[in-house]
Order: sequence, then structure tokens, then C-alpha cells
Amino acid sequence: MPNSLNPFELIARRWQPSARFVERAALATVVMAVVIVVTGGAVRLTESGLGCDTWPRCTSGSLTPTADMGIHGAIEFGNRMLTYVLCAFVGLLIIAARARQPVRRPLTRLGWVQFWLIMSNAIIGGIIVLTGLNPYIVSSHFLLSTALLTVAMTVWQRSREGDGAPRDLVARPVRQLTWLLVGATLTLILLGTVVTGSGPHAGDAREVHRIPLDWQEITQLHVDFVYIVLGLTVALWFVLRAVQAPAALRRTVLDLLAVLLLQGVIGYVQYFTGLPEVIVGIHMFGSCLVWIAVLRVFFAQRERPSLAAAPESGPTGDHESLQPESPAAPEPEPAASSR
Repeated sequence: MPNSLNPFELIARRWQPSARFVERAALATVVMAVVIVVTGGAVRLTESGLGCDTWPRCTSGSLTPTADMGIHGAIEFGNRMLTYVLCAFVGLLIIAARARQPVRRPLTRLGWVQFWLIMSNAIIGGIIVLTGLNPYIVSSHFLLSTALLTVAMTVWQRSREGDGAPRDLVARPVRQLTWLLVGATLTLILLGTVVTGSGPHAGDAREVHRIPLDWQEITQLHVDFVYIVLGLTVALWFVLRAVQAPAALRRTVLDLLAVLLLQGVIGYVQYFTGLPEVIVGIHMFGSCLVWIAVLRVFFAQRERPSLAAAPESGPTGDHESLQPESPAAPEPEPAASSR
């Protein structure tokens, strides 16, 4: 009895996506990961966090928002629906990576990691509503979105390289400095979630629990880490220049520096203008760009070649077929003319 084919194998028999298609599908998941962060911020900044006051339904008697819930219910429910859109993009990536020949199993595995992160974050989003916008759970919601963006960036990077063993393009001390930069940036993002959890934008017009810290003091600590990340970025650029690292690698550091400076300007503007919602939303978008730029610096410092093709055996499959053929004997020269 022939073995039954799974759905992925059936799709692979009828559709062979190009490497370019898989790469674009991976990039689409990166874009959607950023979109879900920005729209989540819009829910908070428009005080729509409890626009749907329960979960998984929007109200106790309706799956969707009702007319009397107004714009807040529509915004909250719209953000929930984006989860399904994100799942669709991730599903397309998984199918494309599985159908492509040869199969890119690292891509499919990472695609499934994205899927389960989305599901976990959806559950956490429901817990946030059921707990009345608990600020600690809200912060974990954002951090899990950052993890999703990290995996999406990893998939996009892997879609543009081979599956061979990674090779460092810089010396170990440079990699260690880069790890320090990544860690400082992650701390910077974490402090940003604490600022949000203790700041004036609670996510709903009603009184909700906030992190019991002085948000202005946490903001100052957040700013201090901005300077630390800036200093590490400048130091890394000078180190790469001193060791004559590839120009493409140095450009990623300059890109990061530009994004950090722009994000710093936005941060100061929002602070001295009283944290207007639009500027805060732009700042959240900027935090995604900062993390993407840091990951690009990290990924640029190593490469993965394509796996070497295995040598093909001869028609007989024996060892002799792998040996070079002996040179053919020279043909005899024609006899000299009798004339």
C-alpha cells in the first residue's frame, strides 16, 4: 500500500516557488510583525485597551463589537483580527519554504516558531483584557512581539543565504562587542516598556493599575541607556574601520547610528511636548526600526555558504567510476608519403 502524502508534499508536487518568492514571503512576515506592534500601540494610545471588555469574545454576548461600543471597540477588535492576517503571512512562508526544492527545513522550523509565538501572544492579549490591562502583562505582550520580530528577521536573513555552517567575518573580540551592543539595546527596549507601564498612557480612559514607579525617573534611566547604545555603536564602527572590515558591514553600523539619532530626536520631542499620542506612536515604530538595525549589524558579521553538493557516482556506482580516466593512447601518425 503506498504511503499517503502529507498536504505539504501535495503542494510541492504542484507548485515550486522561487527563492525570490520565499525571500519576499519572509520579508512580509517582518513587515507584519512591525505592523502588529504599531497597531497594538494605537490601541493603547487611543484608550481602546478595553474596547472589547472580555476575551475571546468582544462582549459577553457578541463575538464582534456592537454599535454602542463606538470607535474603541472597533480599534480593539481590528487589532485582534490582524492576528489572523499575520498568521496567514506566516502560513504562506511555511508552505513556500516547504514546497521549494531543495527543502529549506531551517526556514520551515523558524516559521513554526513564529506561528507559536503569535498564538502565545494572542493568549497573553486575552489575559491582558481579562486582568484589566495589568501593566506587567502588557509589558510582556510587547516583549513577546519583539521576540516575534527577532525570529522574523532571522528567517528573512536565512532566506537570503545558504544552509552551511556559519563563518565569522570578524574576529571574536568584535563579535563580543557586538553582543554587548545587542544586550544594551535589548535593555533599552525593556526600559521603554517600563516607562510605558508607569507613564500617563494607561490604555483606557478608566482608572487602571500602573507600575508603581516614577515614570520620569525611569525615563531618565532610559535616556542613559540611549547614550550607552550610541557609544557602543560608535565604538563598533571605529573598531570595524581599524580592522578593515567589509564595507557592507560598516554600512549596517552607520544605518544603526542614523536610526538611533532619529529615534533620540523623537524621544526628546515627545518628552518636552507632554507625550502626545502621535509622537509616542512614532517612537514605538522607531523602537522596532532600532531593533531591526541592531539585528542587521549582528547578522552581517557572519555568512552561511550553500551546502556543497555531494559528488555523483558513476553509472555502475563502484569505486572505479570515481577514478580519473587514464589518458588515451596517442593515435599513430600516418605513414610518410613515398614520394
